[in-house]
Amino acid sequence: MLASAPMTLSCDYLVIGSGVAGLAFALEAANHGHVIVVTKQRADESNTRYAQGGIASVLSQKDSFASHMQDTLTAGAGLCHPLAVQVCVEEGPARIDWLVQQGVEFSTKPNGTQKTDLDLGREGGHSERRVAHAGDMTGKEIVRVLDAAARAHPNIQLLEHHTAVDLIMLPEYGGPDICGGAYVLDASSEHVLTIRAHATMLCTGGSGKVYLYTSNPDVATGDGVAMAYRAGAEIANMEFYQFHPTCLFHSQAKSFLISEALRGEGAILRLLDGTPFMKKHHERADLAPRDIVARSIDYEMKRTGSDYVLLDITHRPASFVRERFPGIHATCQQWGIDITSTPIPVVPAAHYMCGGITTDMHGRTTIPGLWALGEVACTGLHGANRLASNSLLEGLVLAHRASLKLSSQIDALRSRPHVTVKDWEVGDAVSSDEKVIVSQNWDELRRFMWNYVGIVRSATRLQRAARRIALLQDEIHEYYWRYLVTRDLIELRNIATVAELIVASAASRQESRGLHFTLDYPDKDDRFLDDTVMKRGVSARLRGV
Repeated sequence: MLASAPMTLSCDYLVIGSGVAGLAFALEAANHGHVIVVTKQRADESNTRYAQGGIASVLSQKDSFASHMQDTLTAGAGLCHPLAVQVCVEEGPARIDWLVQQGVEFSTKPNGTQKTDLDLGREGGHSERRVAHAGDMTGKEIVRVLDAAARAHPNIQLLEHHTAVDLIMLPEYGGPDICGGAYVLDASSEHVLTIRAHATMLCTGGSGKVYLYTSNPDVATGDGVAMAYRAGAEIANMEFYQFHPTCLFHSQAKSFLISEALRGEGAILRLLDGTPFMKKHHERADLAPRDIVARSIDYEMKRTGSDYVLLDITHRPASFVRERFPGIHATCQQWGIDITSTPIPVVPAAHYMCGGITTDMHGRTTIPGLWALGEVACTGLHGANRLASNSLLEGLVLAHRASLKLSSQIDALRSRPHVTVKDWEVGDAVSSDEKVIVSQNWDELRRFMWNYVGIVRSATRLQRAARRIALLQDEIHEYYWRYLVTRDLIELRNIATVAELIVASAASRQESRGLHFTLDYPDKDDRFLDDTVMKRGVSARLRGV
C-alpha cells in the first residue's frame, strides 16, 4: 500500500452497490443532493445484470392485485409480511412505467406498444401471466438504461473498482448512534478512502458466492449483510437461501442461469432417460414454486445417481424458442447445445438470499443513518421463499420509497453537528506474501457450505459447518489484522460472516418451511411461524421469543 494519506470524501447519499435498487435510488435521490455510488467492478456488473426472467407486476386486465398478493403469500410459506406484499404489488405498475420513461425497452406482442401490449411471461408459482421482460435479458436491459443515466447525471459520482471495507459508526468517534458513511478500498491506488455521508444506502445484493455453485457473479459476497451485522444491525431469516432449480450443467459454463421462464413457456424437466418427474412432486408440476422444484431435482439426482437432469423445450417451435430466449439459445450454442433440438443439462445452484438486513417499508434499518435496499434487505416480502420475478420489483419499489423519505429529510440531515472521523489506520499491517491462505480458506468454506448447508440440511451437518466456520474465522481474523486489506480478503471475511449467520439461523429453526428443509424436522411447525432474527452478540431466535 502506498504511504500517502487516504482521501476523505463527503456526500449527501452514499450508495454501496450498483444493481437495480442502487441505481434507481441514486437517480431519484440525485435530484435532491450529491450521490456517491461505490461499486466493486464496473457499475453495470451486479446480480441485476444477470436477471433473465423479468419483473412481476399486475399489468393485464386478466390479472389482479389480489391474485399477485396471494401467489406471493403462498410461495412465502406463512412468513411474508402482508404490508410488504401489498405495498410492492400495488406500487409495482408505477415502477414499470418509470422504467419505460427512463428508456427500458420491454418485449411486446407483435404490433404492440410499450404502453398497452407487453408480452407478459409466466413463471413458477404465478397463477397469471404478469412478468414484464426484455427477451431473456431483462436485467441487462435495465442496467443498460440506468447505468447510462447515472453516468450522465451531474449529481452522481461513480467510484468503480472500489470495495467497501466497513461502515463508519459515529459513536466510535464520540458522536451519536448513527452510521456516518463507510471506509472504502480503492483498487487502483490501494488507499482506503473515508467517505462521509448523511445517509448510507446498502445495495450490495446477495451472497451466492458463499456456496460452491451459484448463479451469481463474483461480486455477490454478502458484503452488506456482513458490514451491517458487524455494526450492530438486526439481521433476519438468513436460513432461507433460494436455490435456482436450473443452472446449466457444463464443466466450462460458469454460473449460467437457465431462466424459469422456459418452464413458463412449456419446458419440461426430465430424467436422463426422458421421463418427466415433476407431476409426482407437485400439482403444478414444472411450474411449482422454486423451493419445491429445486428439492425435487436434488432428490431425483440422488435417487438415480445422476449429476444433472434435463430441461426440455424441444417440443416448442424452433423459431419461437430462438426469438423468446435469444440469450440462452446463443450461450448454450457456444457450449455445443442447440436448445431447439436438444434438452439442456441443468442442476440447482444458490441464487437468491431471501433474508438480510431488517428494514421497514422505506428501507430504514435498525441503525439510524443506515438504509438497505434490494436483495441485501429483508422487508418481509419474500417470507420463507421468494416468488419468481418479485426481486426486481422489490428493489424498484423500495428504492422509490426510500428516495421519497430521504428527500423530505435531507435538510435536517445536513444540519447534524459535524463529527470528526479518523482516516483508516494501517497500523503495523504489511503486504501479504501468503495469499494462498485466502484462496484456500475461500475454497474450503464454499465447499462445506454446499455440502452441509445446501438444499437439504440436518442438525449434524449444521454442527459440522459451525465448527469449521469458527476455525476459519480465527484464521481470517488473524490474517485480517496482520496484513493490508485487499478485495479478496475483504470478501473472504464477509462470506465467513454470512456463512455463520446462515448456519446459526438454520440451526435455530427446528422445522422445515419454504427454502429451509431439514431431515431432523421434515414438517412445518407453527410454533416457528415468525422471523428468525439476530444481532452481534445476540443468538439467533424467533422475533417474538
